[in-house]
Amino acid sequence: MHLGGSIVTTHILIHGEKDTVGVAVVENIEPGMELTGWVMDSDDTITVEARDPIPLGHKVALQDIAEGDTVVKYGHDIGRAVQAIAKGHHVHVHNTKTKRW
Repeated sequence: MHLGGSIVTTHILIHGEKDTVGVAVVENIEPGMELTGWVMDSDDTITVEARDPIPLGHKVALQDIAEGDTVVKYGHDIGRAVQAIAKGHHVHVHNTKTKRW
């Protein structure tokens, strides 16, 4: 991705403005890293500081998500937070569950 003539690494992908999580598309995301996210629907970029290690293909919270809130990925409801998840933290099975069961 180019911004102002320089190449910027995209760390996370976000499909739409309503997504509450982004998906890691690079390896070795560590706490304290400033992540650049590409919002695909609008071609915008955002930044978020990683607060946990985020494995490739896993999700990172783009905003604070309260316990019980819906988690949105790719514009779709993918479950609910079973505990509060702060912006920049890893979002996975330890803190998010499907609403089906």
